[in-house]
Amino acid sequence: MIDKPLFAAIIALFTISLMMSYSLSTFTVLYHGFGGMHFFIRQTSAVMMGIVIMVFLSRLDPDVWFARIGFALFIGSFAAMVMMPFLPESLVKSVLGAKRWIRLGPVSISPVEYFKVGFVFFLSWSFSRKMLLHGKLSLWEEIKVILPYMAIFAVAVMFIAVFQKDLGQVMVLAFTLLILFSFAGRSLKLFFLNISIGLVGFVVLVMIAPHRMARIKSWWSTVQDHFLGYFPASMVSEFKVDAAAEPYQISNALNAIHNGGFWGQGLGNGQFKLGYLSEVHTDFILAGIAEELGFIGLAVVASLIIVILFRVFQIASKVENPAYHLFSMGVGLLIVLAFLVNSYGISGMIPIKGIAVPFLSYGGSHIMAASIGIGMVLMISKKRRLRGETV
Repeated sequence: MIDKPLFAAIIALFTISLMMSYSLSTFTVLYHGFGGMHFFIRQTSAVMMGIVIMVFLSRLDPDVWFARIGFALFIGSFAAMVMMPFLPESLVKSVLGAKRWIRLGPVSISPVEYFKVGFVFFLSWSFSRKMLLHGKLSLWEEIKVILPYMAIFAVAVMFIAVFQKDLGQVMVLAFTLLILFSFAGRSLKLFFLNISIGLVGFVVLVMIAPHRMARIKSWWSTVQDHFLGYFPASMVSEFKVDAAAEPYQISNALNAIHNGGFWGQGLGNGQFKLGYLSEVHTDFILAGIAEELGFIGLAVVASLIIVILFRVFQIASKVENPAYHLFSMGVGLLIVLAFLVNSYGISGMIPIKGIAVPFLSYGGSHIMAASIGIGMVLMISKKRRLRGETV
């Protein structure tokens, strides 16, 4: 049998997503002249397709279909990302120089969402065949083992961070890759070496893009007072950023959270969704939930995320196939990292990145990509061993 608590937790998040897609999109539908049910209907379609995908995949035999689906996802999404910069504007509209969405009539597809799941599959499949076969190695030998994976990741970074200008997705993939290296038995020395290289790469990607540098400065303006007190007086002026540059989105998100208090203003009664927070039903949905449903609403969402992570990691711990184990861990990492990046961003702890909250934010691509990932985990869950028996 599949893991019913995992499936139930995701259905609960889907239900909250539908409620908030209707409630939080009030200003957007009026501003663009859409019908009042526009976003609710589209999100309902995505959620229903996601549920069908999960149920369908959960019924398949992973020994037959796991690799086939994984390779199709990895190769197909990677090919789509490669083609996007060269497709005409009628198919891929450029926004501020970035091409992130393939438009097919009324449907928009974000290949990077599917690539994240496909990339986790490729890593789990390859690690189980090659990396786990190596015992204790010297640091140089470990570097030689991981070089092919780093090369593939570097190509992905070029298409995601450079052509799509989406550094947030790169961060999620980078941390997933680093942690899976550790799960595959590589040493702490390699882990910290990769962290150092990643930080250098992050700085370079920020320095070469003025909009990223502006975003970093904008974020720093909101937190600088907490840190500059520890700096020598001679250095404070050099690191001080004009407070006028404070990003209104973070301020409004924090005000929305404060306005919600413990119990919230009530479903539909939020004020900051009325033009103060752009796309509040997508990237800032947690702020919208905090205002309307309060701390209690956020606690319910966080609890559901924790249940999902616990069940996914429990499945990973009880399967014997190393590829299944690593894939389940990778899907869990994608979920928790996306949730943390989004929640830390709206609270001002890190710069805001356009990362959707899994199973909650409005958007068909991330809903269906996450559903594919969980569907494959549910497929794998049938191979768990409990008290020595396959269930």
